[in-house]
Parts: sequence; C-alpha cells; structure tokens
Amino acid sequence: MDAAIEIQLIAALTAAGCALPGSFLLLRRMSMASDSITHTILLGIVLAFFAVQDLSSPILLIGAAVMGPVTVWLTELLIKTRLLSEDSATGIVFPLLFSVAVILITRYAGSAHLDTDSVLLGEIVFAPFDRLVVFNIDIGAKALYLSGGVLLLNIVLIMLFYKELQVSSFDPVLAAVLGFSPTLINYGLMTAASLTAVSAFEAVGSVLVTAFMIAPPAAAYLLTENLKKMLTLAVLIAAASGILGYHTAVLMNVSIAGCMAAWTGVFFFGAFVYSVIKKRIGAKGGA
Repeated sequence: MDAAIEIQLIAALTAAGCALPGSFLLLRRMSMASDSITHTILLGIVLAFFAVQDLSSPILLIGAAVMGPVTVWLTELLIKTRLLSEDSATGIVFPLLFSVAVILITRYAGSAHLDTDSVLLGEIVFAPFDRLVVFNIDIGAKALYLSGGVLLLNIVLIMLFYKELQVSSFDPVLAAVLGFSPTLINYGLMTAASLTAVSAFEAVGSVLVTAFMIAPPAAAYLLTENLKKMLTLAVLIAAASGILGYHTAVLMNVSIAGCMAAWTGVFFFGAFVYSVIKKRIGAKGGA
C-alpha cells in the first residue's frame, strides 16, 4: 500500500477513534479532562517503561490506561474537599503529574527512544516505516492496525453500554435510580479515553489527540440534538479533518499535525456559524 494512503488511513482511524469517547466527555462537561489525560498518562508510560525496560511492551499500554482513572480520581479528591473548583483541581493535578513524567524522562531515560516532543507532537509521516510483519510477510503499518483496533474497541464498548452512557451523561441521578453506577461508568470512560490517547501518541501526539477528542464532537453537538447522529457526525468530521489536513500539509509543505488540528477548527467554526444562523432564523419565525 502506498505510504500516502496509509498515512491518511491512520489519520482517519485515529481521529474517529478519538471522537467517540470525546463525544461523551463533551456531554459530561469534561472536555478539559481529555487534555489532562492525554498529558498525564505519559507518567504511566514512563513508570511502566522503568519496570520492564522495553518500549514495545504492552505493559506500557496498561500503565497509561491506569494513569487516566488515577488522574480523574486525584482531581475528584481535591474537588471533594470543597476548597478548590473543578478547573482549579484539574489545573493542579495535570501539570504536576506531567511535570513528574518530564523530569523522570530527562533524568533517567535519556538513552532511551522516549522523549516529550514525540509524545506531544508526534509525527504521522513516520508511521508507515514501522511495519507489521507476520511470517515474514509485510501486512502494513503497525499504526494502521493499532488505530483500527482501538476504533473497533470503542465502537463495541459504546454498543454494549450505550444506554448506560446515555443516561449517565444526561442524568446521573436517574442512572443511579435505574441501578447504573455513574462512578463506575465514568472511570470506564476515562480508561477508554486513556487507551485511545496512548494508542495515538506515536502517530499524532497528545496535542492532536486532544483536538480530535474535542473539536469534532463539539461541532457535531451544534449540528444535531440526537446522540446517535452526533456520534456519527463526530466520527465523520474527525476523519475528514485527518484526511484534509494531510492534503493541505502536502500542498503547503507545512506540519501535518498542525493542518489536521486546523481543520478540526474549521469544521467547528462552520458548525458554529450554521448553528447561529439557524437559531436566528428560528427566532424570527417564532416572532
């Protein structure tokens, strides 16, 4: 498969995978949690690396997945003291855990291929060079299967727990009355978001993961009030941002990740303008 096609497929699959958990984070008014998680799980990766000394070990994925709920737990712990607001608690936990990870990398992992720049910014253009070989047969880029697998996992989880996610996102009290555990669902969602983020780190970096998790769902939210349609639109907008971002970067000879993030902003701005116009037309019609 051509490298350009693989890059676009990786971008589209990664973006779509991020948009699904991001949609529920948006509905729960936890958008900033995605930014926090995409940075703090670096600490989970670093600690797991120190334990196994192998960057290819699946233990790193487990470490990152665990750190996501830990971040949320620490934030909620501060909020429950009633001494700090939610944004203040996030603003304390997020930089603290991320800075610890940065210090550990610079102090103890200098000789390893583990650096903060690659985690923050990523470089999707190099993804096709890391091949998946089975029985001496090259079957494609590893990132292609990883991003596709995470997308499929998120789809399956949403299908299995759609009712629980829907009810707990819109009415946590009703969810508790119906026998659902809003806390358990919340931590499950954070774990899924963590897995999604770490799977996309090497290809697109945490900055672009945050853009894919927030902007496409926000744009979809402005376009429809139906949850299923919102999820579908969020996935389509995210995938389109990835593909259009690649072509724009090639055309202008600029950063691919930057162009992809810019396209998520373009789609959001378009949805925002459409929403404003629709609201004004509706107001005039009602008058």
